[in-house]
Amino acid sequence: MASMDKLLFENEFSGKRVLVTGGTKGGIGEAIVKRLTLAGATVITTARKTPDEMKSSDLFIQADISTPDGTTKIVTEILERFGGVDILVNNVGGSSAPTGGVLAQSDMDWQLTFETNLFAAVRLDRGLLPTMLKQGHGVIVHISSIQRRFPGENTMAYSAAKAALTNYSKALATELAPKGIRVNTVAPGFTETKSAEALMKRMAENLGTDIDGARQNLMESLGGIPIGRTARPEEVAELVAFLVSERSSYIIGAEHTIDGGIVRTI
Repeated sequence: MASMDKLLFENEFSGKRVLVTGGTKGGIGEAIVKRLTLAGATVITTARKTPDEMKSSDLFIQADISTPDGTTKIVTEILERFGGVDILVNNVGGSSAPTGGVLAQSDMDWQLTFETNLFAAVRLDRGLLPTMLKQGHGVIVHISSIQRRFPGENTMAYSAAKAALTNYSKALATELAPKGIRVNTVAPGFTETKSAEALMKRMAENLGTDIDGARQNLMESLGGIPIGRTARPEEVAELVAFLVSERSSYIIGAEHTIDGGIVRTI
């Protein structure tokens, strides 16, 4: 099987220029970077801070994607150094809004959450689309979240921003499909990234349990995961690799949930 995979996919993205935002820190973005690089793509990534291993890399752009200046810097450097991209994966997301419900969350908390989870993608799309339109082809994938379907008092801003991203993605897909550009959305569930591991460690300390206990607590808070485990970043990356490939050439404007069965609605 391994030799067949190598034969089929080793050069699948050869010659393709790819931007994956937030491709460091042991998360979904990093897994996507590794997967597409393995398949022959030239993959540029971004982060607010430059990891030591990226300090001499010409495939890394340091920028705060939650700001207009940050996205402008990324677009400018991409166009100057690579002439554009063929594939754009808007992966950056998350929220630092405080817990405690609506009264604990200020305008600034809401604004920053939307800047990170919605406007960053809108600005990068807008900046990089002209070259995609000129070349007559391109693929955009927005990483959303199943949280858009599960708004809670401590995730309401994040859930609302991801719902907006999904809505925007659908409209964008409809507009761009006749022009040769495909847009789709991926909505991961509970994925065991480095940040999720850090969250579970904090929970374990607060609950007086271990990591396994904290993990189980989180799974139960989601109503359980039918498959019985959390997702691996590599599994989400594999879905993204399929969606940005020619193997999915007729898939447009769809949200693809990858959550082990958490979402039970049709």
